[in-house]
Amino acid sequence: MLKYLLMLCFLIPIGLLENCWWLVHSLMFLLSFIFMFSVYSYSDLNMIGYFFGIDYFSFMLILLSFWIVSLMITASSSVYLFSYHSNFFIFLVLLLLVTLYCSFSSLSLLSFYIFFESSLIPTMLLILGWGYQPERLQAGIYLIFYTLVASLPLLLVLFKINNIFNTLYFPLLFDCGSFYFMFYVFILFAFLVSMPMFLFHLWLPSAHVEAPISGSMILAGVLLKLGGYGIFRVMKIISFLGLSFNYFWLSLSLFGGVIVSFICIRQVDLKSLIAYSSVAHMSMVIGGLMTMNWWGFMGSLSLMVGHGLCSSGLFCLSNIIYERLGSRSLLINKGMINLMPTMSFWWFLLSSSNMAAPPSLNLFGEFSLLNSIISWSPYMFLLLIFLSFFSAVYTLYMYSYSQHGFYYSGIYTCSLGYFREYHLLFLHWFPLNILCLKSEYFYF
Repeated sequence: MLKYLLMLCFLIPIGLLENCWWLVHSLMFLLSFIFMFSVYSYSDLNMIGYFFGIDYFSFMLILLSFWIVSLMITASSSVYLFSYHSNFFIFLVLLLLVTLYCSFSSLSLLSFYIFFESSLIPTMLLILGWGYQPERLQAGIYLIFYTLVASLPLLLVLFKINNIFNTLYFPLLFDCGSFYFMFYVFILFAFLVSMPMFLFHLWLPSAHVEAPISGSMILAGVLLKLGGYGIFRVMKIISFLGLSFNYFWLSLSLFGGVIVSFICIRQVDLKSLIAYSSVAHMSMVIGGLMTMNWWGFMGSLSLMVGHGLCSSGLFCLSNIIYERLGSRSLLINKGMINLMPTMSFWWFLLSSSNMAAPPSLNLFGEFSLLNSIISWSPYMFLLLIFLSFFSAVYTLYMYSYSQHGFYYSGIYTCSLGYFREYHLLFLHWFPLNILCLKSEYFYF
């Protein structure tokens, strides 16, 4: 584990040199490929050393982090071209990747908590430094306060666990029964707010709308997955109370997902629509994790990876239009198929993956989540029907509104995509649809 961490740490001074943007960019892709070949076994912890180690679940999420961060640097080339503090930008991005890498590979609950919280600081600086509107200050405060206030009780809970078990090392923890109900609530609450669950999701759309493209990609791609990973890790300790009370979180998240799908259909801002659709997808993931069965855990992993790639690609598409027109409003971004016909093809590919069309990973994830949630309670099929149907509805709404119709008369130029943009979109779409050929990786 340490060798990858050291490579990341040594990349930071290179990023601070002049004109080394593309060197860091290339080395990040190289690191992703090196890491990709280092999966050892499914069931055990591997590469253990100095409180770090990975198993299968964290391997997939670390690989997703490397990939999304490499693509973030590709997508943010305007920062480099306009010399918009590009060195500091690279420094923040690498710092964020270090905190994500450490949080996914932590073997101790306390170090996981520390890195989980510290990953918010570079994200907030990305939003404040490279965001678009003055409201980004408010969005940054929202992001920090929602997640910090929700996770401070978790810190107190961790001290309590340490008193009982005398350790916070993941593999040594066991189910502590029903002695402490507040512990169950606090530990889940911290992770559910960062996922985010319905009712506590208001920080997410504002953070996405104000964030630069890199901030949106890392928020949708990786930061929302930290909560799901945390729930997966602590479910072993709280399974006794989970059997009694998980129905509350499960029904609330699925019900919230249906409501958020209705909210999606009302959006006129492209980024806001994609951000709300993230909340709807994450509600399925919460449902799968709360059933506490193998289908649910593995389905939530594949949906998290699929959603990370798909949502990040959609944010890239909305940013490509924003760079051309200076607006993200659907009222202005109409009829794009007339102006950017090849881009419409990519809109179609990523939108179809977003509504879980085959052969995307989202389809695998949603199938197994349907399986696990309906095996938990057959009555849940009512909510799942609406959730699946409306996810197709708002995705079609987004695609047809942005691509079809008469284009806005204020636009007087036809602009095709750059090679960099097609490359970026291909690298989102290809792993999202090729991984389904090795679906046994998710359901070993």
